[in-house]
Amino acid sequence: MASIHTERETLAYGGASAGLSSRWAVARSTLALAFRSIIVFVTVFFFATLLTFALQGLSGLSPAHLQLSESATPEAIAALEHEWGLDLPLWQQYLNWFGGIVQGDLGRSWYNGADISLLLTSRAAISLSIAGLALLIGVTLGAVLGITAAKFQTTWIDRAITTFTTFVSVLPPFVVGIGLVAIFAVWLNWFPSAGYVPLDRGGLGPWLSHIWLPSLALSMEAVADIARQLRVGLIQASRENYVTGALVRGLSSERIFWGHVLRNGSGPALTMLGMKFPNLIGGAVVTEAVFGLAGYGRFAADSASRGDVPAVQGVLVLAIVLVVAFNLLVNLLLVRLSPASARGI
Repeated sequence: MASIHTERETLAYGGASAGLSSRWAVARSTLALAFRSIIVFVTVFFFATLLTFALQGLSGLSPAHLQLSESATPEAIAALEHEWGLDLPLWQQYLNWFGGIVQGDLGRSWYNGADISLLLTSRAAISLSIAGLALLIGVTLGAVLGITAAKFQTTWIDRAITTFTTFVSVLPPFVVGIGLVAIFAVWLNWFPSAGYVPLDRGGLGPWLSHIWLPSLALSMEAVADIARQLRVGLIQASRENYVTGALVRGLSSERIFWGHVLRNGSGPALTMLGMKFPNLIGGAVVTEAVFGLAGYGRFAADSASRGDVPAVQGVLVLAIVLVVAFNLLVNLLLVRLSPASARGI
């Protein structure tokens, strides 16, 4: 009898040890992935900022083009370039500029000498509000459509969702935006057609009403891509052998789908989401123009038309940080959902 108890205790201890070892292995792989992702983040950020800085030399522009008239003397141009540190070697200019970026200083505008960090801060709230809400709409609506299509595959519901996602995926955001303005702002008068009200001034209602239409216009492509990728991933995951084994053991199809298939089949959609985020950031330029919003996309376009190179560089640096940081978050979330994916990263 004592031997039976001892054997049971040994098995229980062994099971606990195995579970602890498994959790430690997952945690260790997650930490290793985080470390590798941070290395990739730093490397990509360095080379991206290097290319961004090269814009200044490739453009052939200087503050003299904005601040001095065409009759400026060579002495005046040289004095102005010395003031801005443009007479230093390129490597020293880059180190000074990169050192400022690390400290949160994006430099000063050639156009009016204003702090670019402050100029972008006031405009980033608009662009990030639109892109953030567009991302939320894309993930939520895309997930609902993708899951519904996968659960009702080969039925009329699946075909209808596939037709809808194919249709909206080919529509440019500015076309969708114009249509939304015509229907919901002009005809129905449900939403304002232009402008922006900060959240801290007008409250949640006015803020949301002003960003809803541009966010919806920007999200349609993400909705379509997430729905299609999630549908394919879920269908493939539902045909795996572990699903058949779970059915044989008596588990319900709903429990298998929500507990296993959804978790293992969402990887492609999540990976695609990391690649879709840059489109949301870049698409803000056109969307802001349609809805009359003074976001950082419009700021970049105006700065580029004036030849204000430091302002354009500041916008690019901000976009680089957002995109790389978001992809780092997606990688960590992907490993959390599917620890086996860490071995392929």
